[in-house]
Amino acid sequence: MSELSLHSNQLARGIATTILQGFNRHFEIFQRITVDAIKRFEAADWQAVQLASRERIVLYDRRIAETVAMVRDLYEVKTLDLKLWQEVKHCYIRMLLDHQQPELAETFYNSVFCRQFPRQYYTNHFIFLRSSISTEYIDSEEASYIAYYPGVIGLRESITQILENAGFALPFEDLGRDLRNIYKTIVRHYRNKANRKAQLNFQLAVIRSPFFRNKAAYIVGRMINGREEIPFCLPILNNENGGLYIDTLLLGEKALSVVFSYSQAYFMMPHQVPSAVVSFLQNLLPRRNTSELYSALGLHKQGKSTFYRDFLHHLKHSTDQFVVAPGIRGMVMMVFTLPSYPYVFKIIKDKFAPQKEFTRKVVEEKYQLVKRHDRVGRMADMLEYSMVALPTARFSPELLQELQDTCASSMSYEDGNVVFRHIYLERRMIPLNMFIETANDEQLEKVIEDYGMAIKQLAGANIFPGDFLYKNFGVTQLGRVVFYDYDEISYMTECNFRKIPPPRFPEDEFRSEPWYSIEPNDVFPEEFGTFLLANPRIRKTFLKHHKDLLSAKYWQDKQTRIRAGQYEDVFPYPVTARFKR
Repeated sequence: MSELSLHSNQLARGIATTILQGFNRHFEIFQRITVDAIKRFEAADWQAVQLASRERIVLYDRRIAETVAMVRDLYEVKTLDLKLWQEVKHCYIRMLLDHQQPELAETFYNSVFCRQFPRQYYTNHFIFLRSSISTEYIDSEEASYIAYYPGVIGLRESITQILENAGFALPFEDLGRDLRNIYKTIVRHYRNKANRKAQLNFQLAVIRSPFFRNKAAYIVGRMINGREEIPFCLPILNNENGGLYIDTLLLGEKALSVVFSYSQAYFMMPHQVPSAVVSFLQNLLPRRNTSELYSALGLHKQGKSTFYRDFLHHLKHSTDQFVVAPGIRGMVMMVFTLPSYPYVFKIIKDKFAPQKEFTRKVVEEKYQLVKRHDRVGRMADMLEYSMVALPTARFSPELLQELQDTCASSMSYEDGNVVFRHIYLERRMIPLNMFIETANDEQLEKVIEDYGMAIKQLAGANIFPGDFLYKNFGVTQLGRVVFYDYDEISYMTECNFRKIPPPRFPEDEFRSEPWYSIEPNDVFPEEFGTFLLANPRIRKTFLKHHKDLLSAKYWQDKQTRIRAGQYEDVFPYPVTARFKR
């Protein structure tokens, strides 16, 4: 090997080592924050829970910036040497052969490369468009799940062991009561089934560590009996008086899907091999793709990477065209979709409607606020990408023209592709206004009740949607109402909720302008009914369930509790499912 080749090889190994060290440092800090979730939960330190969640979200970008700076400073990398970076990638692959988080390390490498070099080099020669290391059967010191055998030790003892192995230091306030509730629920489930007797293989397979989010811990597993496999979840709450209790037992894929919904905040669940946990979860939730499950664990960058690979695969194996998304056109965002793919693509428009008095930067900040905030199951998570290239031929002429008319500064054309400077992706939902148009009386009552509940739960999490119009909410496949238009979102504590002053004179009520002063942050809840409840069917249901939303006092009381540091309970399951205490 020539001296020049030897130097190049050493340089490649050095860069690869520095990038991997950057990832290892990132994952170590990520794990440290995550491991402490149980302490915050048992201390009922809900403010610390929120702070830790935000800290973990911004951690990734800090480590990327730090690693990019080290690569530039240590190795004087200023321009792209194609041969060198191909060798860097090969060195990096060899370093990952025995790594426990190879897929995460590959994504970290991609981020370091893409932060430095132009989009035309985002190919598999230089980055990991395809994963190079299998994540199947990666060894770890601790297995990702533990199996328990009720047929050998009894159901009661099995559940007791599950709770003991969860690692809680606090005692349960009444474990006997909780065990009876669990037993009754399982018996009720099997009562009318042909295989209600325990089969030879009857077992409970449970993920080793609980999942922590907001004010709850969740023990997640599956119950296997004969050929039937039933996902289950035990939500555990802190009574804030030195004890824990099991709130309910959730059985079945549908119940767990809500717990792991893309509209919920990220879990904290420590494990050295995240891919093993994701693999277990996908067996429980086959309709949730790996992208969503990685994101659910707080590994949202891996979620983005996995999603993009899946999307490119789908694009290659489909022929339908991108079209304007169904629903009323947005004043801030241009929204389009690929009918065969269950997501919408959102681009910030060049110009906003006159009533939208804010800038592009403000809109981007609103979306970041949602990313960092507790979404309480009522705000859709979004995937944010830069410099995304999509084939021009896949766009309908009408959509391409509308994009050109409304978003020209955010797009360009390159090698047969439309390149978007900045784009957001969200799960496609039925806009609430469209759902209402075709809903029967029973569906309408259910969806309007849930719409009001969504607003209340957002308010309890210190989020004021700003614009309550039905077009800004969507209905998920599970029938839940979720908010997805964030350009007017604000913190509850920033609003000034007021009651409309009485008219000074009878003539005041007929004036075109208000007879009272209005400041920028003033909100008058009495006015909500004017634009929300014109339809008599909607009005009747809304007033039946949520009349309090039209009162300034309701909102002021919410503010008082938020400022006092009180965090409301929001459950990803019906209140009727909770055990009696």
